[in-house]
Amino acid sequence: MSNLVRYDVQNGVAVLTIDNPPVNALSPEVWEAIEAAVARGVADPSAVAMVLIGAGSTFIAGADIKIFDVLKTREDSLARSATIHALLKRLEDATKPLVAAIHGNALGGGLEIALACHFRVAATDARVGQPEVLLGIIPGAGGTQRLPRLCGAQMALQMCTDGKPVPAPRALAAGIIDDLVEGDLLTGAIAFATAKARAVKIRKTREITLGIERVRAGLEACEAARAALAKTARGLGAPFAAVSAIEAGLQRTFDAGSLRERELFAACVVSTESKALRHLFFAEREVAKVPDIPKDTPVGEIKRAAVVGAGTMGGGIAMAYANAGIPVLLKEVDDAALQRGLATIRKNYDVTMSKGKMTAEQVEKTMALITPTTSYDGFDQVDIVTEAVFENMELKKATFAQLGKVTRPNCILASNSSTLDIDQFAGASGRPSQVLGHHYFSPANVMKLLEIVRGRDTSREVIATSLKLAKRLGKVGVVVGNCFGFVANRMLAYYMREAYLLLEEGASVPQIDRALTEFGLPVGPFGMQDIAGIDVGARIRQYLTSIGKTRAEGPQSAIPDRLYAMGRYGQKTGAGWYKYEPGSRTRISDPLIDQMAEEEAAKRGLERRPIADEEIIARITTALANEGARVLEDGYATRAGDIDIIYCHGFGFPRASGGPMFYAETMGLATVLARVKEYRGRFGDYWEPAPLLEKLVAEGRGLYS
Repeated sequence: MSNLVRYDVQNGVAVLTIDNPPVNALSPEVWEAIEAAVARGVADPSAVAMVLIGAGSTFIAGADIKIFDVLKTREDSLARSATIHALLKRLEDATKPLVAAIHGNALGGGLEIALACHFRVAATDARVGQPEVLLGIIPGAGGTQRLPRLCGAQMALQMCTDGKPVPAPRALAAGIIDDLVEGDLLTGAIAFATAKARAVKIRKTREITLGIERVRAGLEACEAARAALAKTARGLGAPFAAVSAIEAGLQRTFDAGSLRERELFAACVVSTESKALRHLFFAEREVAKVPDIPKDTPVGEIKRAAVVGAGTMGGGIAMAYANAGIPVLLKEVDDAALQRGLATIRKNYDVTMSKGKMTAEQVEKTMALITPTTSYDGFDQVDIVTEAVFENMELKKATFAQLGKVTRPNCILASNSSTLDIDQFAGASGRPSQVLGHHYFSPANVMKLLEIVRGRDTSREVIATSLKLAKRLGKVGVVVGNCFGFVANRMLAYYMREAYLLLEEGASVPQIDRALTEFGLPVGPFGMQDIAGIDVGARIRQYLTSIGKTRAEGPQSAIPDRLYAMGRYGQKTGAGWYKYEPGSRTRISDPLIDQMAEEEAAKRGLERRPIADEEIIARITTALANEGARVLEDGYATRAGDIDIIYCHGFGFPRASGGPMFYAETMGLATVLARVKEYRGRFGDYWEPAPLLEKLVAEGRGLYS
């Protein structure tokens, strides 16, 4: 028998231990080994029942995702799933009680195996779930058929469409799990299995029947789920496919419902959506691998932190530390500014508490980790300081010069600058090896991305420590090079250039924002600027003008600076690209913007024209891809996948498109290059193809080859 599943008999119960470290992923060999072990247990006269348990820290965390890359066609998938479905029915037909003993996670195929067992017991801290939708697929091994028979359609719909795991106590209450085990799981599972062998008829989940009322309620739940998904899952196919599979199980026999599940699963596996989401799954794991940072690089421990600046970003960064259980000093120039920052933090936690995500006690405990101060007292005790003052070069340099004096020599000094030269801050600090950028995205306590900006002299240890810290803060850390705007905002400048020019050429602010949100972004470029503050971009442009640079090649629209001069900074002033009623964030279109666009078009000699949504999306995504290729060629991003992670986590680029670079690859790099050349002919020489893009097309290679 394969070593992937160990066989042992304890107290008359066959113990089948899955041992495929680190998470007992379901490779084809593991599936076969499980079936062989169950067959051995059935034939073993010394065993009256069987317990299936995972070695290590978890039961089964799911299928080996690489198997999906082998399923090139719908027919491949149908054949593979037919084999798995038949295997699970054979497990379910075992003539001795088969008990799944769950600790850690039983996710995806892991839960589907457990559902095919006759009974399920779990450790009190275990979790079960069907997260397939997060990879653009649905449960394909009977999950959409067996799960509703145990817990009802309502909960099955939730689990299969949002992908979130369910804690064991809730799973017990719902009927997914039969018992919780306090203490040693295996001991409890053996006792449970022995009792079932003596007293209870074997129960096959697939044979559980749903009464007329439960079927009717389930069908109504399916309709309600579709209506909700229409608002929350725009552009996605997998959540809707999961609903259809569960609906089929309510209306058909088990075998007919299973066939429908297999058909829907097969369509999902070969979809662009699934390929994109699987790409991001692996890309997120690759970002932590920095070519010249070996695994054995020493990593510092962050026990205490400090943040300079209690504004929107500084307060959010302090919350991120406190949420991770790290005590943090929060410094401002005066008490009034400090109290404003603390009030915002308190308001944010109150909102979280009102949603039931924190208790009052948890809020107070977390707030207690944030120590307000107007001095540098205590900065000599912290392991890291994050600077979050205004985006002004001289102010930031002065701050770093001061930090170099008040902190320990081994303290990490990080800047939250979104655009400015990290090496200038490093020079001002007097200890450049300890300086780097930690570029958070707003709101910093929520957004998952952390751009880790490597300066010219930043040490490997500081980079490695930052990557570990990012994970502790619940962030995805991506190491990037130090150029203006780094990776995220350097590319964003080209995104915004096209948005401004499209506005002057004839599109409207609401149209451009709507086209991008329908494409899948959470907010369009103009809505985003109103949230972030038009004044922020204006100050950056002023700084660039002072050093003779622009954010992106090509015509520069005057409208953003005109709005800034008018004091229209966005939501915080009640007007920006849109108007806002006092106390409201509801956007109201403003004819003044159209008037400005007409005036600027006249100055440039443009004849305004109707612009289709398709052109808006094509222009903006092409600009991102072309500049992304330059970023790669210049070495400021290690991999195309790093850029995809930055844009999906930092700006909400639709995950179902895989990020801007994966989307470009999906469209075809030759198509992207042709668009760049077309735009160059139509709009001017500032549309210049990235040399890497031309090279890859000429060689017939892709960005990920």
